[in-house]
Amino acid sequence: MSTLLNVDDLRITFPTRAGRIEAVRGISFELGRERLGIVGESGSGKSQTGRAIIGLTPPHAEVTAKELTFEGIDLLTAPEKTRRDLRGEGIAMILQDSKYSLNPVMSIGKQIVETLRARRRISKAEARERVLTMLEAVQISDPRRVFDLHAHEVSGGMGQRAMIAMMLISEPELLIADEPTSALDVTVQLEILRILDRLVDERGMGLIFISHDLRLVSSFCDRVIVMYAGKIVEELRASELSKARHPYTQGLLKCMPTIGTSPHPLPVLERKPEWAL
Repeated sequence: MSTLLNVDDLRITFPTRAGRIEAVRGISFELGRERLGIVGESGSGKSQTGRAIIGLTPPHAEVTAKELTFEGIDLLTAPEKTRRDLRGEGIAMILQDSKYSLNPVMSIGKQIVETLRARRRISKAEARERVLTMLEAVQISDPRRVFDLHAHEVSGGMGQRAMIAMMLISEPELLIADEPTSALDVTVQLEILRILDRLVDERGMGLIFISHDLRLVSSFCDRVIVMYAGKIVEELRASELSKARHPYTQGLLKCMPTIGTSPHPLPVLERKPEWAL
C-alpha cells in the first residue's frame, strides 16, 4: 500500500496570555489509501491535527514537525501557491459545523460550481450538471431547488450535506472528515459513508475520519488512533477496538450505552495524571 501522508513528531502550540499551550504534542503516523479513524474527547487535538495537515491552522499558532509530507511534498515549507493548489484536488477537509463554512451571500450551487471550476476546465453548464448530480448523491432530494438556496435557508443537516458535496466534487486524493455525519439522521449518515467508502475503494483515496462515535469508527475505518491531551495513547486495528489495552480507550468504550444493561449508575471516566505526560 502506497503512503500518501507522513506525519512525524507533529506539534502545534498556541501562545496565550497564560503561557504556551501545546494542543498537539509530538504525534506520528502514516496514512495510505485507507480509512484512518481519529477518536478522543473534545480538546484532545483531533481537529487541530487535521487543520495542520491542510494548512488551516490560525496564523499565531506554531506548527513544527520532523516530517509532514503529502505525496513527497513538504507541507511545512511548500510555497503558499503550492498549498493552495493542493487544497481541493489533493487534500480536502470537511469541517465541523460545516454549514457555517458556507458563504452566506452566495447560493450553495454557485459555491460548489466555483470550487469545481477552480480545479477543472469545464463549462458552467457542465459544472452545474455535475454539481446537481453530487447534491443528489448526498441525499438532497430536490437538488435544483437547493442549488439556488443560501446557507440560512437550509437546515443544519442539509447544509452539512452541501458542504460534503463541495469537498467531494473535486475528487481529492486525501479527505479529512471532521465529524462529517454528526448532524445527519441515520439513513443519510449511511449513504454518506457509502460514498466515502466507494471513493476509498474505487479511487484509492485516503481518508482521515475524525469522530466521537467509537461504534461508527470501529465498523467503518481500517485503523484507529486514540488521542488524549494532544498525544496518541493507542493505535490499533478498528476491528480490534474492543480489545484496546490503554485504560483511556477502555474507559471510552465503557461509557458507551449497551442494549440490555442498566444505565445506572452512569459510568465515569477516571483520568490519571500520567496519561497527559
